[in-house]
Amino acid sequence: MKRRDFLKGTAAGGGAAILASCGAGSESEEGAGDSKGPAVVTGKKIRWRLASSFPRGLDTIYGASETLAKLVESMSGGKFQIRPYPAGELVPGLQVMDAVQQSTVQVGHTASYYYTGKNPAFAFDTSIPFGLSARQQMAWLTEAGGADVLAPLFSDFKIKRFIAGNTGAQMGGWFKREIATPEDIKGLKIRIPGLGGEVMSRMGATVQVLAGGDIYPALERGAIDATEWIGPCDDEKLGFHKVAKYYYYPGWWEPGPALTFMVGQDAWDKLPAEYQSIFESAAMAASTQMQARYDALNPPALARLRKAGVQFRSFSPEVMTAARTQSEALLQENAAKDAGYKKIFDHWSAFRKESFEWFGMAEQAYAAFAFKGE
Repeated sequence: MKRRDFLKGTAAGGGAAILASCGAGSESEEGAGDSKGPAVVTGKKIRWRLASSFPRGLDTIYGASETLAKLVESMSGGKFQIRPYPAGELVPGLQVMDAVQQSTVQVGHTASYYYTGKNPAFAFDTSIPFGLSARQQMAWLTEAGGADVLAPLFSDFKIKRFIAGNTGAQMGGWFKREIATPEDIKGLKIRIPGLGGEVMSRMGATVQVLAGGDIYPALERGAIDATEWIGPCDDEKLGFHKVAKYYYYPGWWEPGPALTFMVGQDAWDKLPAEYQSIFESAAMAASTQMQARYDALNPPALARLRKAGVQFRSFSPEVMTAARTQSEALLQENAAKDAGYKKIFDHWSAFRKESFEWFGMAEQAYAAFAFKGE
């Protein structure tokens, strides 16, 4: 199926769902007042709303929401429908978690590290500076117990989390001037969220957190001097190369950032078990598809940016070392302040140590030889 046809079909299905719903509720006309059994027995339809932190134009990252909705509807025979909304249509992109908590929507598609102001430990659900790669993050979250140690954190906010994609290792962002030494970061006005933002702040930068659709205007008018986003595919779409000259790498603060579907616990508990299984399966499929799409779309986008005259720069060893020193200090300080944070940090650290030993052998040896080309 062509991408355009896929989006058209998804939008049509979502439109039918929202017309039949009432507010943010998930009840329907069939069996809505029946308290004797689960909705799947009475034939009741479930209709949810999803708020995304991402604009529709970034169809790879936002597309995970559409994929989720399409699969849920298909696997439930049309009985369980989710209508996704891009950032700003229901709530601003950085207020998605609040919307889920307040039951404005049943599910949000976002990055947990946007909400480190609520609890710094949310960063572990997304990405930690000098932390796990995309494959390692997926392994930790889904197979190595990461989801279990994070569950109490989300439960405190009456939210159940599900994996929702990964962008792969990100670029270091767009800068209007060169960054050769740690001194060049002092006074820099940069858009960067999560712990990466805290590290940059400790290195002397002035940090802002902006939703995707707000970054270009801020960069263009000089409200910020630099911004990180994702990588060539999405950065090209947002046009950053038109207003910033230098494109740095790597994004040491986001070596494998995972996205999250946040579901309100009350809404989740009301779902029939069959629908819960459908949602979990659809979320995993959407997650896998997102990462594959980024891996397919970033290489040609990189080539186009090279032709457009973008100047690529790698962060110097001095900058990388200074950033890692500040990152490690920050993690240790946070762990010392809160027992819940420390429990997550210790689990994550143990996994990272073993994973780095393995990836640092076979994966690194292969990449060091093969990625250089002939």
